[in-house]
Amino acid sequence: MTAAAALDQSAIEAVDGGGMLGDVLGLPDQLRDALWRVEAANLERREATNGLIVAGMGGSAIGGALARAALGDRAMRPIVITRGYGLPAWTAPESAVLCSSYSGNTEETLAAYEAAGALGAHRIVATTGGKLAEAARAEGVPVIPLPGGFQPRATVAYSLVVALEVAWMCGAAERLHSEIDIAAARAEELVASWGPGGADDDFPKDLARGLHQTVPQIAGSELTAPIAYRWKTQINENAKMPAFSSEIPELDHNEIMGWQAAGEMGRFSAVFLDDSDLHPRIRQRIELTRGLIAAEEATTYKIETVGNSATERLLSLVLLGDLVSLYAAVLQGVDPTPVEVMDHLKETLRGG
Repeated sequence: MTAAAALDQSAIEAVDGGGMLGDVLGLPDQLRDALWRVEAANLERREATNGLIVAGMGGSAIGGALARAALGDRAMRPIVITRGYGLPAWTAPESAVLCSSYSGNTEETLAAYEAAGALGAHRIVATTGGKLAEAARAEGVPVIPLPGGFQPRATVAYSLVVALEVAWMCGAAERLHSEIDIAAARAEELVASWGPGGADDDFPKDLARGLHQTVPQIAGSELTAPIAYRWKTQINENAKMPAFSSEIPELDHNEIMGWQAAGEMGRFSAVFLDDSDLHPRIRQRIELTRGLIAAEEATTYKIETVGNSATERLLSLVLLGDLVSLYAAVLQGVDPTPVEVMDHLKETLRGG
């Protein structure tokens, strides 16, 4: 093995100046802390017969998408994720709107907060502070305080738990409090197994090496669809690599044709995120699709969730994807924490 391919603790520390590894490995404790923070906020249960809207961007929005997937058919009312400046046209006083912005200064989420207020919807805020916390406290809107010192994408445990708890509080879904506790314990086991202290050829490290110098295409379905998107964004931000995500069966109706020229255009890899509870025809499609694109991709993987409950299984692949993206950053020789291009874009927008 070459020095460039090393993924031991010293190799990671040499690149990970921002300490992203510690945030990734802290997932179990973050899940428990998130439950405590929601309870400490003393939110009042209030029925929202029109359902829950989660308004956020990036790492602050992904928790809502993951929560909706974890709940599945246990959701009793619509749970909708909105990433942008506005809200769905059907938003009404009977709607609950969770405005999630880690910094509290995300302009799209601030706009959604104002829109929710104008429409008379019941608002809840999750943030560390900023303009969003200031506005919410001035208007008597409940605030769930998030811990400081993280990159927004590293607070996935908080955004997931907050969305799940708020969904219960507004009557949109059953409560998963105990399921989250059990999932945190399972995540501890996976951290011990998959962390950098393990063998140099363990699965997350081998997977990162397999994706190195390729353009990963991540595919999921049902429970794993938002996880595929999470993998894509984590590879984008941590490893500073292009990556894309899609859903099965939709990709079998269009994207699969694009693979015909993939081998001529570059090195593309394919990752299919499987789950024991997927529709049998979806699982069949994964196998068929892998076979049909095999001649054009650099490498392909089928990865199945680990655990019993939907929350356990979902978090197993969230953790795996976060680790793979961090190991991919080490192989790229880039610090996973800084996102200079995004920061520059935000600064430019703030200047008008």
